[in-house]
Amino acid sequence: MKQDKPFIIMLIIAGMFFIWSAINPFDYAVWLFELALGLIGIGILIVIYNRFRFSGLVYIWVGIHFAVLAIGAKYTYAEMPVFNWLRDTFHLARNHYDRVGHFMQGFVPALIVREVLLRKTPLKPGGWLGFICIAVCLAISAFYELLEWWMVVVFYPQEGAEWLGMQGDIFDAQKDMLMALIGATLAIVLLSKAHDQSMERVRQKEAVR
Repeated sequence: MKQDKPFIIMLIIAGMFFIWSAINPFDYAVWLFELALGLIGIGILIVIYNRFRFSGLVYIWVGIHFAVLAIGAKYTYAEMPVFNWLRDTFHLARNHYDRVGHFMQGFVPALIVREVLLRKTPLKPGGWLGFICIAVCLAISAFYELLEWWMVVVFYPQEGAEWLGMQGDIFDAQKDMLMALIGATLAIVLLSKAHDQSMERVRQKEAVR
């Protein structure tokens, strides 16, 4: 159980926030869409656990990322109460909680991509590895913006700007991608050493088994 502690912590965080967010969310259609990819991601980690165990650092950050998604799914990213308070207190133009979500959309996938590339390909730590991880995360962010657009076109053609949570910002999609880029870059710059150490612990445990 000790070696599974980060994985269990991730499941506990995800489970608690999933249940909490499902209680009277702002809109169940938005709730389902915003949580769908997070649930799929958690499901994949559970299915592959016995074949590919990620480092504890990745599992903890995945749990935190899911919590961010669940909060946004419950209130919608445009109406998160704490960020409404920040908007009103500091006279901001909008609720910026969605920027947190898109920051995490770069930060956490950067660690996941880095671990897969280091453990499953000949790539070594260094500048090119960091560049590839950041580029992949930016591509994921861009695809998410396309996915939101397609969902609106198909299911909410009359409510486009409102459903997307643009809040009057015509450059919302570009700023979201910028936040993902910043998140991915900071993850690589700040956590690569800790990530290497966390992966080394996984290797040692696998060698013992």
